[in-house]
Amino acid sequence: MTGTGGTGGTSISDPQGPVHSGGGDQNNTYYYSIGLRDSLVRAGVDRLEIVREHRRRLAKCFVWPGGYAQAADRLARHGAVVILEGPRGIGRRSAATMLLAEASVPGSRIEELPTVKEDEPLAPSPDDRYLLDLSSIGASDYPAAQRTLMLYRALVEEGGARLVVVTPSGLEWMLDAELVPSTVNLERPSGRAVFSRHLRVRGVRFAYEHLDHGDLPHLFETAPMRELDRLAGLVVQARDRAGRGTNFEHWRDEAVAAATNWSQQVAADLRQHRGAEARALLLAASMTSGGPADTVLSAAHSLLGVLGHPQDETPRLARAGLGEQFEELSLAREDDGRVRFARLAYDDAVRRHFWENFPDLRADFRVWVGECVDLPGLGAEGRARLVARFAEQALRTDRPDDLHLLIKKWTDPSAEGRLRAEAAAALELGLSHERYGSRFRSDVYQWVTTARIAPDLARVLTVVCRQVMAVTHPEQAVVRLRHLALRQESPEDIKAAARSALLELVRADRRLYGQLVHRLLPRARPADGGLEVLLALLDPAEPHVPPPWQAFVLAWRAVMAGKPAGAWSPTVQRWLAALTLGQAGEEILNALLLAAYGDRDLLNQLYVTTCDWAESEPAVMPEGLRAQRDHRVRTADRFCREIDLAQGVGSLASTSGARGTREGP
Repeated sequence: MTGTGGTGGTSISDPQGPVHSGGGDQNNTYYYSIGLRDSLVRAGVDRLEIVREHRRRLAKCFVWPGGYAQAADRLARHGAVVILEGPRGIGRRSAATMLLAEASVPGSRIEELPTVKEDEPLAPSPDDRYLLDLSSIGASDYPAAQRTLMLYRALVEEGGARLVVVTPSGLEWMLDAELVPSTVNLERPSGRAVFSRHLRVRGVRFAYEHLDHGDLPHLFETAPMRELDRLAGLVVQARDRAGRGTNFEHWRDEAVAAATNWSQQVAADLRQHRGAEARALLLAASMTSGGPADTVLSAAHSLLGVLGHPQDETPRLARAGLGEQFEELSLAREDDGRVRFARLAYDDAVRRHFWENFPDLRADFRVWVGECVDLPGLGAEGRARLVARFAEQALRTDRPDDLHLLIKKWTDPSAEGRLRAEAAAALELGLSHERYGSRFRSDVYQWVTTARIAPDLARVLTVVCRQVMAVTHPEQAVVRLRHLALRQESPEDIKAAARSALLELVRADRRLYGQLVHRLLPRARPADGGLEVLLALLDPAEPHVPPPWQAFVLAWRAVMAGKPAGAWSPTVQRWLAALTLGQAGEEILNALLLAAYGDRDLLNQLYVTTCDWAESEPAVMPEGLRAQRDHRVRTADRFCREIDLAQGVGSLASTSGARGTREGP
């Protein structure tokens, strides 16, 4: 982050926060990427609504880049694949998202594909829209990524879906000649227009001539779109801090100073404070800003310990007090004892300075943060802020492994479950990152398919897959939850939690329901656990969408053939009750008959199960599925006649006759 002057020009710091996006308020899409500062794991908040909030807000900020209209025209045909090229920072991923959103139809979905094809079938349909983001792929991995792209392209073209691909900047020369006809080159949108829209969406009033000032024109020409988004956010922060009697020019100048000048100021401050104790206190304050003064001091001592710095032998009373140290570092201790920086966003600049200028200490910073989460005065909110601030710097400096290692550390048995929330937050931030999200989704896949996994890590993965990944990447979430639910070596409570999360997700989506059934059928053996999941999936007592009937029949066939009648008969009876009460349609009878068709023993058991239910309602029947006896008899009589016909008997026996013998004809 530098000021104007020389050949360097002016730049803004580059956090991976909410990105420039937009174009139409599409409420029928699943996909959207949330930035580091907008946590999805928030108690009592609907995660899908958070995604929609961001989509609605950011949609209003979208400005078409050059070439967008051409890409939209190409994407209009069924089976289209559009490959977006262009320089980094112009909003290519956002453009890809909006192209897909605008090409969507009611009921369609947008799904981001993994950059490394997983061992799961992809079956696109005409309403499906796919995003493949290869922007973070390096030169050594790009040939393999292109082979994966070609596999996806063939499937998308065959299924009549749409696919938009974002390629890595600077590697255009490596693109396979077979893919070149599908490329569209995007050009930078108007930075002034992007910044103006972000201000308007945030409710900031301004005049256009106020934007022709200082560094702003240069930033409009050079700054990445997400930096202009952040700059608009800093204007809002400056407005909220300033209060009455100030105007846009004041907020603008403070925001631009925070975005462009603080790096030089931090460097100047550190030249004045070369002692390890002062620098440790400054970094600790930036990481725990908003926390109690005692916690800041403890964090500084912890950092010195991690770095192996020798203790100061000067008697404590002979050294500067905490207030004096804070004053020397321009830190403000508020009336409630919490420590903050007086300058707007100065803590951001301090963190960036240390990560950029001490690269050899980044691993030590990771170890330090891993210890700081245990500081007693930090509190849950303070720990969440600490994790978010560390994640921002680790990912900004291309160190996703630092997050990976902390997630494993915080879910290790030695942590005794105390830091599961911090591990979940770190994983969420990785999954939500624009550049490294696919890397963390791949990490989750590797974890759930590995031979051994720590119990607390499995618990964290279950929560994050259901609450975070399921909102933006539902199919990938189902795959990972399925592996967690079927892990035979996991404790029963962990498998049950994963099974519950899996069932909750697929019961709300017919497509996911069908995909899960087809993936479980090869494992529909008693020892594999697939039958238990299928049987639970078939239960009508839980809220669900109307199931896809082919998959429903196949699931029933597998359960009837693989489990004893005593296991599945209660579920049949609940479906009969749902039919009787008008909560299910007549197709349920056909599905049950088709599942048992050709197997006389299964048909006989269906007959007996039906008669038992008609004669005496089970005590375990859910309250919402209890039906009067005469209504049960009418439904049972009709179904038993259908079973007779399926066995070629005709209507020779009545329901009451069957109840008398308690067996089928």
